[in-house]
Amino acid sequence: MWRKVDDNGPMTPELVADLHALSRTLADGAAAIALDRLAGGVSVAATKSSDVDVVTAVDREVEEWLLARLAEIRPDDAVLGEESDGRPGTSGLTWVVDPIDGTVNYLYGLPHWSVSVAVCAGPPEPGGWELLAGAVAAPALGFTWHALRDGGAFRDGSRLGPRAGVPLARALVGTGFSYRAEERARQGDVAAGLVPRVRDLRRLGSVAIDLCLVAQGSLDAHYERGLNAWDIAAGTLIVRESGGTVLGPGPDGMLVAGHGGTAQELSDALRSLGA
Repeated sequence: MWRKVDDNGPMTPELVADLHALSRTLADGAAAIALDRLAGGVSVAATKSSDVDVVTAVDREVEEWLLARLAEIRPDDAVLGEESDGRPGTSGLTWVVDPIDGTVNYLYGLPHWSVSVAVCAGPPEPGGWELLAGAVAAPALGFTWHALRDGGAFRDGSRLGPRAGVPLARALVGTGFSYRAEERARQGDVAAGLVPRVRDLRRLGSVAIDLCLVAQGSLDAHYERGLNAWDIAAGTLIVRESGGTVLGPGPDGMLVAGHGGTAQELSDALRSLGA
């Protein structure tokens, strides 16, 4: 049974474990819906920051499903979602959900897309939140990553342990770009300056997945500017609970993740490039 908690209720390990289990259930259930809808074809329903920043009808359907399930199971919790106004709550907890992270990949039939579900105490924003549990389900890749506060990070049933950092020159680094042309051009200049300093760059199209790849060691680091809370909530917890470091996003909007000293070395390099 899911435990009800109010603003003054204890944040017990049992409650965190329940929230963790629910985050996995929600992420996997929402991802199954999105994967099923691919069989019928996907089309653009709307655009956001630019005419290439798209929303599909499935994004909206999946978020509506998540809102409905949370209203049924945890009606006192708030919800912050990408595609809707979410809802306020009275429990002191907020679910931060991204119905499809990597919508353009999803639209094009590429496998790097995911559903990200996290829950936090405090304001649902980096720097103010206390991340408690989260899950990132990537059904086209066949994995679900998940984590709970002080309880570790996992890929499916396998625990993700701390990893030694690597020198920046040997680091495989993930990144992402804005959908606004002017900003993307500036980010391209930064990437061009970074390429000689690292092993290589990857732009896979889902920051939630990239953070999980950092946690499992398939990327040495990830950096990106201009992210929203729903993009990074679950992934941030997964990196930290795997023993990694997440720097930011600070006032400049830059987030850097990695293990050992790699995150700081990358952050310093980006600063020197004016990122």
